[in-house]
Amino acid sequence: MITGAWRVGAAQSRRRVSSVAWIMIVRRFLHWVRTASAGERAEATSALARAFLFSDLSPDDRSAAEGAMIMLLDDASPLVRRALAQALAASQKAPPAVIQALAADQPEIAVPVIERSPLFIDADLVDIVATGPSAVQAAVARRIPVQCAVAAALAEVGSAEACLELIENPDAEIAPFSIDRVVERFGHVAAIREALFARGGLPVATHQALVAKLSSTLAEFVAAREWLGAERAHRIAQEACEKATIALAAQSPARDTRPLIRHLCDNGQLTAGLILRALLCGNVVLFEEALAELSGLPLTRVQGYVHDNRGAGFRAVYDKARLPASTWPAFRAAIEAMREAGPLAEPGGPARLKRRMIERVLTGCEKAEIGEVEPLLTLLRRFATEAARDEARRYCEELVAEDMIARLVEEERFAA
Repeated sequence: MITGAWRVGAAQSRRRVSSVAWIMIVRRFLHWVRTASAGERAEATSALARAFLFSDLSPDDRSAAEGAMIMLLDDASPLVRRALAQALAASQKAPPAVIQALAADQPEIAVPVIERSPLFIDADLVDIVATGPSAVQAAVARRIPVQCAVAAALAEVGSAEACLELIENPDAEIAPFSIDRVVERFGHVAAIREALFARGGLPVATHQALVAKLSSTLAEFVAAREWLGAERAHRIAQEACEKATIALAAQSPARDTRPLIRHLCDNGQLTAGLILRALLCGNVVLFEEALAELSGLPLTRVQGYVHDNRGAGFRAVYDKARLPASTWPAFRAAIEAMREAGPLAEPGGPARLKRRMIERVLTGCEKAEIGEVEPLLTLLRRFATEAARDEARRYCEELVAEDMIARLVEEERFAA
């Protein structure tokens, strides 16, 4: 009978029930809930909440109904509180005190309120992110919309699940520094990497950070499985990361090169080996930007020294950049080869090592003191092997392509 009365009250939209009658219903309800089952209480609670939202009640009636809902917050059954949460979650008219209390309840009750209620301000949501469990943080991340400050809180302290929800939310306003923080904390999680790439518009430095995280994760996985020794696995992963970084720089606009260089500096990845690889790939822009950043000299001055056929001044720039003395012979020989033949004289673009250039650098370095340049020669030989394999792949691909074209021509000739 009580449940039926709530249904009638919920259906009487924009109709005034007398205050005496309404208060009588509330009084009976308060007595009835003491003995009703949890399922019956949940159904009646949902009807009470809908009546509060949609019926035309006087201020006194609304106060009585709100008092009843506040009392229901102490109900021992989560079914009752969940019914209240689901009924009030999306409404602007919901009592703020009830919404705040439901948001502090157990996750299965709090989640629909936190995800959908329009009554929360950003400060509330930031506090919820700071104190709530993963499921509650994920509910904040799914809100429409998510403002920049809330996204920053999620990026800083949110769980991996919450950060994934944030990235996948098209209505979330995420600042670049927040994306970088997510990459720093969870770049090793495959689902987050894929979601970031799918989101698009990533700065080149962020893209490189994801590549570095992937390389490190793969190295640790291979070492843990004992497929390779830990040192060798990390060396291979580092070289793969450097190769990907050069390719990424080659595909990006020139204006993005300096931010990438600064990112590499900040993370200790701008090594002499990476700079040498850039030069041996013919990526002169990356090479010059790196020297300018490390030396503190204007880019135009560095460019002048690099392209000065007399060679004067380049050694001074090299020393000012604090690059290792042991790698100087390789850089000197590479610069000489570039000046004579041009950085892109060989095929492959600015993302692939140039085999002939490497061979010339090897020849020049072999004349130096072997004790000083032995690690450099080892690196250059690995570069030479990589370049030879790339060249062989390109050659085989060209042969296959030519054979396919010849077959198509032959088939068209016979068809005619």
